[in-house]
Amino acid sequence: MNDKVPMLADGHARLTAELKNLKSVERPAVVLAIEEARAHGDLSENAEYHAAKEQQGHIEDRIRELEGKLSRAQVIDPLAIAGDRIVFGATVTLIDENDETVVYQIVGEEEGDVKAGKISYKSPIARALIGRRVDDEVTVITPGGERYYDVENIEFI
Repeated sequence: MNDKVPMLADGHARLTAELKNLKSVERPAVVLAIEEARAHGDLSENAEYHAAKEQQGHIEDRIRELEGKLSRAQVIDPLAIAGDRIVFGATVTLIDENDETVVYQIVGEEEGDVKAGKISYKSPIARALIGRRVDDEVTVITPGGERYYDVENIEFI
């Protein structure tokens, strides 16, 4: 599992901030909650203790996941890419089959947010778009069926 994890600078900053928060705020808080629950005595029937231990497990898993992704991060600056083909980091303007304009930026897995117009490079739409040029027609196979798009514009912003 040595693969680079591509992400944009703002995604990297967000993950770094989340990791810092988990280590400096969440982890100490759950350790304190475990200590307080232990003080109540019998652990076998102590729901607060078990809930805090479960939360601690989730926090530690997320810390490990973030540390792994950040250690393998390949931060990509769209401004440094440019070109006439759709690649990671590109912002793409598409016209769908209903003549509606949609704009997507192709981002890392952790950065995907469809409502904000950011789609993971692993999503069906992004995989169908990568390598395409302006005026290309693209067919995307999604769980809801085939979708058709015309590539209207490619920007690196």
